Amino acid sequence: MFDQVEVNRLPRPARHDREMLVATARDLFWRQGWAGTSLKDLEQALDMRPGSFYAAFGSKDRLYALALDRYTADGAARLEELRARHGPLGGLKAHLHALASDPAPARACMLVKTLLEAPEGPLLDHAAAALTAMEARFEALFRAAQEAGEIAPHHDPARLARRHQSDVTGLRATVERPDIDGPALAAEMAAGLDALAEPS
Repeated sequence: MFDQVEVNRLPRPARHDREMLVATARDLFWRQGWAGTSLKDLEQALDMRPGSFYAAFGSKDRLYALALDRYTADGAARLEELRARHGPLGGLKAHLHALASDPAPARACMLVKTLLEAPEGPLLDHAAAALTAMEARFEALFRAAQEAGEIAPHHDPARLARRHQSDVTGLRATVERPDIDGPALAAEMAAGLDALAEPS
């Protein structure tokens, strides 16, 4: 084991290389989960020796937190891109279709997987905060769609966002099953969003 002085002398990866390493770790954690990913798994996937790993990331939990941040940022960027291309309600529908056919390392949400398996502590809080932030993004899109007349005024955007996040979580878990037609399920859910324009 390297002592702290020796670790501090080890070269740290450049920013671009570090981002690639975090992305690789994200995919590994996403597939195998927090508990199912060992330090040896990480060292092998990242092609790093133990001392270099600790110098770059400090610990498995610290790298996992960085991987969660990368996962969350990528998801938010994709949602914003879809909103820009399709509008607020169209972006939400396009997001459902994208999730149903995304060739991701795993279909289930990494944040939800973290809530289910990470021990009590900072990682659990980290994942919960990220889910809350995503729910707020959904709420902003529902509110914008309502202001654009795409959603009837009697709906509560906050309640719609919470239900939508639950639906998205269910979709991502369900399409793990080989007998499920993910695109068809996403189309049904998108049709439900269209129905929000109907008066009460």
